[in-house]
Amino acid sequence: MTKKEAILNAALELLVEKGVHNTPMSEIAKAAGTGMGTIYNYFANKEVLINEIYIGIKEQEENLFLEVNTDQPIKTQFENYLAVIIEFFINHPAYFNFLQQLEASPIITKENKVKGNKSVELVAVLLKSGQQHRFIKNIGIDEILVFIGGGISSYLKQHLSTSKKKQISLKNHIRMIWDGIKE
Repeated sequence: MTKKEAILNAALELLVEKGVHNTPMSEIAKAAGTGMGTIYNYFANKEVLINEIYIGIKEQEENLFLEVNTDQPIKTQFENYLAVIIEFFINHPAYFNFLQQLEASPIITKENKVKGNKSVELVAVLLKSGQQHRFIKNIGIDEILVFIGGGISSYLKQHLSTSKKKQISLKNHIRMIWDGIKE
């Protein structure tokens, strides 16, 4: 792991645990096992560091959708998309918690929010195709994406905060989200 990666990982953990305002750069440097000068060689300030973490997560998220087989029916592609993104965040709960805290924050630059939105472009294309084939409700794509995001978020919050015995079925949750957008 490079020093930059160590800084990013330490920052992610501390930001999720303590929040932006309670995480000084000095604490990030200490957790990363590096000095303050090294941090500032890579990141001009904490906002730049936070934005790099955000973009890194969004790029990984975008790459997940390349795994979905586009030769399958729209419903199957959609279900696979949901399963892939939910499993990604189950495997990386710090990413989910980071985005929950900071995605709507003014710390994330407008430019990076635009870049971050690229992570759902393939899903938007799928939804538009579904609308053209009259499988998906004729509602604005942005509204549908907000609905889907809410479904993903609610599932992950429940999943990450409860014991395995009380977990709700991912398959059922995906089906309910599909039922909410299908025509």
